[in-house]
Amino acid sequence: MWYKVNELKSKGLNISQISVSLGLDRSTVRKYLSLDESSFLSWISEIRHRPKKLQLYYEYVKTSLESHPYLSASQVEDWLKEHYKDLPEVHSKTVYNFVKQIREEHHIPKKEPKSPRQYEHLPQTDYGDQAQVDFGSFHMPDSNGNRRKVYFFVMILSRSRYKYVYFQSKPFNTRSTIDAHERAFEYFQGQPHNIIYDQDRVLMVNENMGDLILTQEFQQYLSSMTFTAVFCRKADPESKGKVENVVGFVKKNFLPGRTYSNDQSLNESCLDWLWRTGNGRVHGGIQKIPYQEWLIERKKLHPYYKQPGFTPSLLPYKVRKDNTISYKGNFYTLPLNTYQGSDTTVLLKTDTEKLYLYDKENKLLTTHVLCNERGQTVRNTDHRRDKSQSLEVLKAEVSELFKSVPLYEVFIEQLSVRKQRYLRDNLLLLKHKSPDVEHSFLKQAISFCVENALFNANTVIQTALHYQKESSAQQQVVLPQIEIKSTQRIQVDYHPQTSQINTYQKIMQ
Repeated sequence: MWYKVNELKSKGLNISQISVSLGLDRSTVRKYLSLDESSFLSWISEIRHRPKKLQLYYEYVKTSLESHPYLSASQVEDWLKEHYKDLPEVHSKTVYNFVKQIREEHHIPKKEPKSPRQYEHLPQTDYGDQAQVDFGSFHMPDSNGNRRKVYFFVMILSRSRYKYVYFQSKPFNTRSTIDAHERAFEYFQGQPHNIIYDQDRVLMVNENMGDLILTQEFQQYLSSMTFTAVFCRKADPESKGKVENVVGFVKKNFLPGRTYSNDQSLNESCLDWLWRTGNGRVHGGIQKIPYQEWLIERKKLHPYYKQPGFTPSLLPYKVRKDNTISYKGNFYTLPLNTYQGSDTTVLLKTDTEKLYLYDKENKLLTTHVLCNERGQTVRNTDHRRDKSQSLEVLKAEVSELFKSVPLYEVFIEQLSVRKQRYLRDNLLLLKHKSPDVEHSFLKQAISFCVENALFNANTVIQTALHYQKESSAQQQVVLPQIEIKSTQRIQVDYHPQTSQINTYQKIMQ
């Protein structure tokens, strides 16, 4: 360790950095740096031969441990203080090390070893027969350097080992646990015959000697579903060892090294991790890939039907600058102008085939068909249109612009009937382009379009611009005749200049 400390120091690290890197106390690092190699070796030699402060009490502690092997180091320390008033002041860790040394030297275990529980390797469950559920928690750093505790729900299909994990930043209650079940069944595309649970207070009120008393909300949920809930005996985690392993797998493989930003991004990252690793790699127990096994097992699952009247909580999703959201590796479009800044969010809900997006007031914004591929952009063609303005308000604004056009009402009525899907686009075009054209030409264009059954706003604008262009050309070619009439006779005293005849004769000569 002395060599490591000096090596890091030679690389330019300060005492704090060396302390963090090697897991040493700052004072220890400072002590090591103050010693050269010969001094350090001498110091170590002195420490090895230093007498123990508690050596005088060796026999007392040994005898006490032999008589009462269940004593803890803390209890031994208290007994020493009680029986020896002159006991030197030492740290509790010193007492712990002293007691540990005596136990090892004289083979005094702390407790009598219990008869080990005998286990039997159970036969493989049938496809679709069983799933296991458990909860976990983990402390993650956030972007500000603070520690953030997250909670997660895990469900695993026992035969295929196909897993589902759902995270949230608040502790689970009955309602959010039911919501997590719904999401898991959507992910599995069905529900198993039985689900094994621990005796968690979120779901159970009392064990009641085998007559389990569940929470009222969870009992109602079970009555509407086809699976059967099976609860382990208290303090018996071995009964659901498969899901216990998954909880540890999430803590050791997925969560370490990640930074918490929000629940949405954490769940998206987890789904990608499940696809790559959790369900995409060979499982050590069954030596098969869980995803491929699930393709077989899903055919054996009960069909998944949502509880009548039950609506899972809507999950907030961040809106990107291009008016899309990212969900399970794909991008889904939103109507134009949905994005209103970096904090814009929408609420998401899915079923087996479709994805629904709502605004903060739970108003439906759009619906998409779920895409089972990855890296795709799922788009609705009308999302490029500006829907920020109500259609009725837009119609009223355009009607005000054309209020003096006799046939406008006929035109817009026929347009609404024949091209309902494009009514907003036509109204927007009339609103933005009509101020560029004189009103008289708009009248002529509307009349022309109605007479010829051309119900299209672009045709109206182009026709009006044509009339306006023709009129401008005629004004440039045909000049107006100006006739000046006068009723008074004007007398002008003017005599034209004359030339002498001799001048012309000289020229001719």
